[in-house]
Amino acid sequence: MSKILFVMTGADHWTLRDGTKHPTGFWAEEAVVPYRAFTAAGHEITVATPGGVVPAVDRASLAPEVNGGPEQAAEVAAALEAMPELKRPVRLEDVEVTDHDAVFYPGGHGPMEDLADSADSGRLLVRALDTGTPLAVVCHGPAALLAATREDGTNAFAGYRLTCFTNAEETQAGLAGQAPWLLQDRLVEAGADFAEGEPWAPHVVTDRTLVTGQNPASSAPLADELLRRLA
Repeated sequence: MSKILFVMTGADHWTLRDGTKHPTGFWAEEAVVPYRAFTAAGHEITVATPGGVVPAVDRASLAPEVNGGPEQAAEVAAALEAMPELKRPVRLEDVEVTDHDAVFYPGGHGPMEDLADSADSGRLLVRALDTGTPLAVVCHGPAALLAATREDGTNAFAGYRLTCFTNAEETQAGLAGQAPWLLQDRLVEAGADFAEGEPWAPHVVTDRTLVTGQNPASSAPLADELLRRLA
């Protein structure tokens, strides 16, 4: 049995370009699908958030239209209720990477609000790289990589081949024009070797100990890849 750390957003909104607070949080599928895969394989999950706040689900991620219909949406909502770790997260500030065998960051727009400039998350990510801890990050979760800077000011993931929710997907989702910044652009500016797949299709990129997934559909193959690394 391995111990997997879920680092999740503590934000329940995303501040748009005009100052409007867009309700958000974590994306349900991106937490539920990997959680099921990891626990089915016998692994132990710990959830950490900034300040230890209970993470908020993006209500839009529970809608039938993004879950394949009402029955599937109800199943996802029930699965969240069956994840006790979500109700008792630990403080991100107190977490030590070496107490875990792998680290996973789900997405949703929440990480754009808090994890993108969280020094605690940034230090954890640098430590994960330096200790060779497998790291899996999906969709908007890679916003957290922006805070992973070394003492010389460079981003620890510069030169890594990776992906995230793309500019094309943000545009098609209708929020690109309101966004204060776009994640793909910021990762490229930080020095990432960006690998873009087809919008909304599963797309997983691996580079050394880092595994990234582009969008919600990438959650399952990303979880499978992390499980292979833990086997």
